[in-house]
Amino acid sequence: MTTTRTPSAAAPSARSNDLIYQLDDRPSFGPALFAALQHVLASFVGVITPTLIVGSVLGLGAYVPYLVSMALFVSGLGTFVQAKRIGPIGSGLLCLQGTSFAFLSAILSAGMIVKSRGGSPEEILSTLFGVCFCAAFVEIAFSQVMTKLRKIVTPVVTGTIICLIGLSLIKVAMTDIAGGYGAPDLGGLHHLGLAALVLCTIIILNRFKSQVVRLSAVIVGLALGFVVAWYTGRVDFANMADVPLVSVPVPFKFGFSFDWLAFVPIAVIFLITPLETAGDLTANSIISKQPVQGPLYLRRIKSGVLADGCNSAMAAVFNSLPMTTFSQNNGVIQLTGVASRHVGYYIAGIFVLLGLFPALGAVLQLMPKPVLGGATLIMFGTVAVAGIRILAEAGLHRRNVLIVAISLGLGLGVAAVPGVLSQMPDFLKNIFGSPITIGALSAILLNVFLPEEDAPQEDNLYDPEAHLHTVLQNPHNDEHEPLAHALRDHAGRAHNAG
Repeated sequence: MTTTRTPSAAAPSARSNDLIYQLDDRPSFGPALFAALQHVLASFVGVITPTLIVGSVLGLGAYVPYLVSMALFVSGLGTFVQAKRIGPIGSGLLCLQGTSFAFLSAILSAGMIVKSRGGSPEEILSTLFGVCFCAAFVEIAFSQVMTKLRKIVTPVVTGTIICLIGLSLIKVAMTDIAGGYGAPDLGGLHHLGLAALVLCTIIILNRFKSQVVRLSAVIVGLALGFVVAWYTGRVDFANMADVPLVSVPVPFKFGFSFDWLAFVPIAVIFLITPLETAGDLTANSIISKQPVQGPLYLRRIKSGVLADGCNSAMAAVFNSLPMTTFSQNNGVIQLTGVASRHVGYYIAGIFVLLGLFPALGAVLQLMPKPVLGGATLIMFGTVAVAGIRILAEAGLHRRNVLIVAISLGLGLGVAAVPGVLSQMPDFLKNIFGSPITIGALSAILLNVFLPEEDAPQEDNLYDPEAHLHTVLQNPHNDEHEPLAHALRDHAGRAHNAG
């Protein structure tokens, strides 16, 4: 196996041997497919859930299965672009692309505008995909100047955003552990027991020294949970007969329409999500032992955000919602030790097959929520820890502590008490209702306007020279006497030797 490493003075952890396969390694078919399946299982629900929500709220009915298939199909294409890096498009990292939750409020509002005018489901979809296609070029344009805004892409900002991404997603994992949204027996002991089985299995297997065992930790945990759920009667295959055999991608299947009232909120979100993408790419770089400073890092941020915009435009063409870089797979990389971007090709292929042949995806949809929650809890927590690492390297002096404290407080506060924005206009609620959005904006503004400290030091930082000076000035102090005596004794021996 040939390993390619990129040195980074900015990331001391890069010397760690945690990774089984480095970024440019080419695993053989078996390990690559095994790792890819774990990424797919970890992110599958996240890819299709926004589409299911939009379909349910807007009453899209019979079109939902096709829209779910297209979400999986474009996630495969987008993941390939990010991992492969086609020209200037793509980060070249093991980044998984999926349907973004950040756009949900704006998408639903846009759909309601059309629906309130008496629009049919076809007209709703035509407007949604037309508006999203045009708005994606806002992110494409922003990607070209993003890396030049050095006061925005700083360690304290990206570290805060990554922390918020991980911490806000933990709520999703815990809800799944309890049984999932809308479960009549939310928090039932049978849900908690199933999640605990998956969680403990992953922890135990991850601590083995064997690379093969460690590589299989997530998929074995999920498989074991699925088998136990099926054995206890919690998996129902009855509806599989109604799933269509093939879904054919048809560009702009529902037509192309545009509406300015729907366009503006979605375009604003396209200016915010690049910050989330930058955070995800930074976390991915850290876990993959790549630099998080310098020209290579900035190029990856620029190319990754550009890929997000291009992939979102492509998603609209193939009748799917805007896309973004997922956080889940960063946790999978950490757990499996596989950071090879070539695994991304396998992930892309699996998603494309799931999109073209809906029966395959329908089987994964049967995965009980507690089984997924037991695995994603670890992954989301790992993302938050990656943000903490960045903040630790940036230095938590008074200025940075203030930025992080306020930004995390606002982001997690909005997530915990969404009613705090209830009196705001819908336009502002769509922008500030996301914990990541409001936390990112807070971190950026504070980072720009709070003056830098010349020589940041922790108040309790131990300074050996200052302590030595104090000892020599006060040798008879009870605390200083032993050290002062030793210094005098050492000086006397040095004099006699001379």
